[in-house]
Amino acid sequence: MSSMDEGYGPTWDSDDEYDNFIRKMNPPRIVIDNESSAEATIVRVDSANEYGILLEVIQVMIDLNLVIGKAYITSDGGWFMDVFNVTDKEGKKIKDDVTLAQIEDYIRKSLGADSRYIPSRRRSVGVAAAADHNVIELMGTDRPGLLSEVSAVLASLKCNVVSAEIWTHNTRAAAVMRVTDEDTGLAVTDPDRLERIRERLSYLLRGGDLSRGAAMAVSSETATMHTERRLHQMMLDDGDYEQLQRQAPEQSQRPNVTVRNWNDKDYSVVTIRCKDRSKLLFDTVCTLTDLQYVVFHANIDAKDNQAYQEFYVRHVNGSPMNTETERLRVIQCLEAAIERRVSEGVKLELCTNDKVGLLSEVTRIFRENSLTVTRAEVTTRGRMAVNTFYVRGSAGEAVDQKTIDSIRQAIGQNLQVKGQPEPPVAQKKESPTWFLFANLFRPRSLYSFGLFMC
Repeated sequence: MSSMDEGYGPTWDSDDEYDNFIRKMNPPRIVIDNESSAEATIVRVDSANEYGILLEVIQVMIDLNLVIGKAYITSDGGWFMDVFNVTDKEGKKIKDDVTLAQIEDYIRKSLGADSRYIPSRRRSVGVAAAADHNVIELMGTDRPGLLSEVSAVLASLKCNVVSAEIWTHNTRAAAVMRVTDEDTGLAVTDPDRLERIRERLSYLLRGGDLSRGAAMAVSSETATMHTERRLHQMMLDDGDYEQLQRQAPEQSQRPNVTVRNWNDKDYSVVTIRCKDRSKLLFDTVCTLTDLQYVVFHANIDAKDNQAYQEFYVRHVNGSPMNTETERLRVIQCLEAAIERRVSEGVKLELCTNDKVGLLSEVTRIFRENSLTVTRAEVTTRGRMAVNTFYVRGSAGEAVDQKTIDSIRQAIGQNLQVKGQPEPPVAQKKESPTWFLFANLFRPRSLYSFGLFMC
């Protein structure tokens, strides 16, 4: 399969100026309907069709923290006509005028003549400079202490982590981190210093696994790349889906993904049944797009904590999936996409004054208390750091109250927990290769329970 950067295939290859002309002559039409449904706000989007346009619309909605409960998608004939039933995170209709205006404005800008979806897939991990920060991408094999070491290296080089998102899956981990210079609060621009950052992080990432280590490279693309989209691309390129069959998790916790061909219409029909969760539709459509499949029709429904997704797709070259190998790869990639973001454990959120080395300190304390972080999100709001961690015991057991009290004593009462820690339960003993980033990250199954803070 050719790289997505080499083109979209004969079916979708067209002149940029002609595309822009078509967009200007047929601007997107967005209609927001709060009357037809008592349970959800209905968003209708009509637009000239392009490869990746569905992903752009869904990305806007998830960035606005909307929940897509139902969707009906059709795009035959070169025209994109979709209907989305959306709510807020509490399951209520969107009634805020500002949010309603943002939905229409952001979708219109995303699909307008000045915007064009250009897929980006690089196999290297690198440091890219934006105007006010550097973007650092990390891809590595799980081993104890890695996240703490990475954070300590950045702190020693006077780099402040202003935001980061870290996913783990299948003995692998990916991170996209945005850092600034401790002294200036802006991006690091000195070439020698950037090279030191690359060298030291590359050394840490290589560890004892030279065959799957990470290379460091400079790229201007990642400075504006959507973080979650990029994390999916990184883990897909790394082949995290390839080892799924070796782990043999409980089948009841695995997503059910099937692929069959509708030969009369030359479609491949991809069906997904799994537990519903936030951003599930984004994850599956992102993966289909990165695998170079075009969604022509889809039916999406989420009810009673269960999700059903049905996609009618063709490859960008116009053909359905013709081999069993191709179908199996799509199934495995979608399973991996669903499982990467799953967070199992107590949810801890830390709101405190930001400072250089904060992430290193917090992850060290977690490790010293034998906690595993399954996923993490680090953000900065003004001078405050808002860090969210999903944690369990290092052997997969529930976190008890004694451990929570210990880490709160070390970190401070700014660390909040939603709900009560669970009593210990018996867990299967798992391979040490599940652990990544110093026992901080480990992928789990498809349900989550929470802890909130701040």
